[in-house]
Amino acid sequence: EACRHSYDNGATGVEHLVYASSSSVYGSNKKVPYSTDDKVDNPVSLYAATKKSNELLAHAYSKLYNIPSTGLRFFTVYGPAGRPDMAYFGFTNKLLKGETIQIFNYGNCKRDFTYVDDIVEGVKRVMEKAPAKQTGEDGLPLPPYAVYNIGNNNPENLLDFVTILQEELIRAEVLPADYDFDSHKKLVPMQPGDVPITYADTSALERDFNFKPNTTLREGLRRFAQWYKEFYRL
Repeated sequence: EACRHSYDNGATGVEHLVYASSSSVYGSNKKVPYSTDDKVDNPVSLYAATKKSNELLAHAYSKLYNIPSTGLRFFTVYGPAGRPDMAYFGFTNKLLKGETIQIFNYGNCKRDFTYVDDIVEGVKRVMEKAPAKQTGEDGLPLPPYAVYNIGNNNPENLLDFVTILQEELIRAEVLPADYDFDSHKKLVPMQPGDVPITYADTSALERDFNFKPNTTLREGLRRFAQWYKEFYRL
């Protein structure tokens, strides 16, 4: 509504609404990599349903009020200053306390981990290029609306992810070199609302913005581990 009324009384108004969507909208989609052309009508979590509703509302406002809008489907963002409830951060906190970490689906999940700097670069590029305003055959505006995936285009196995994380935590001296990881890991079944794989098709992002995330998981987790040590003054 704020975007809509920013045009009141002939004002210039919002030039480009950019909002966060999520890879979770793909639900239990069997086709990989996930493309923005895929149907996303089967969310497996309430979170995913809210993200899909964001996209629908943005599309309606774009159509009705000619508001340029772009939704970005982020794929498992990680890195320094991240959310403590995300797996890599939660694992680190628990391991430091000597607690046991749970690895879902017995470690057989794959995630398209995307380093935060790559997300930021993608957002900056998208912000600067709003979808064009066009008129349809009926004389009414075509919705200046777009959706893009921002992911690493490289799903990693969860067990490999945990192995790299532990190596980098030792390297950064967050954990001691002789830390017994095997006694602090527990393989458990899949949790409700989760999916076995996320995998981003980033061809549209590459085509329209000449950009593709490329930070390796080891490089990203190394930066996280170094940040963690400095931030918590370990």
